[in-house]
Amino acid sequence: HPSLTRYVPSETEAVQGSRMKLMCISCMKREEVLANTIVKWFYKPEGGQDVAIYEFNNEKRELESPFQGRLEWNGSADMQDVSISVLNISMNDSGIYTCNVTREFLFETHRPIFTSSTLIHLTVLKEAGRDLTALISAIMMYILLVFLTLWLLIEMIYCYRKVSKAEEAAQENA
Repeated sequence: HPSLTRYVPSETEAVQGSRMKLMCISCMKREEVLANTIVKWFYKPEGGQDVAIYEFNNEKRELESPFQGRLEWNGSADMQDVSISVLNISMNDSGIYTCNVTREFLFETHRPIFTSSTLIHLTVLKEAGRDLTALISAIMMYILLVFLTLWLLIEMIYCYRKVSKAEEAAQENA
């Protein structure tokens, strides 16, 4: 079976007004295999119905939806990456996005069809939250700064005392 769908997690949170890439990767094991690839993107608001928002079938086609004019194809020419981006994200864009990939492999004797789906649960935030990794990094930086300052202070006191004792010893011997 020449198709291999790999799950590459997409971001699940977006900030209002930003650009959000919805990741969808559908790899093929063998690049030399020819295939017709059809990609369909759907959006389902909380408690609502699936709405088709984008389609790629030999050409990019944005469908009539609340996203019209705000979608951008981010896929690769080899149709392994079939991602799209939503521009100017709004609070109403929270929901479930589905990427359906259908591949018809063009072998001489037969034409098998394989399909795969990727679901992305997107939450839109009014403003960016504090990144936990950045917070921990900042705390570690301040701890290191305090430690190095104390170490430098202790070294200065130690050196001062050593020099003072050496001067006292030199004066007693003189």
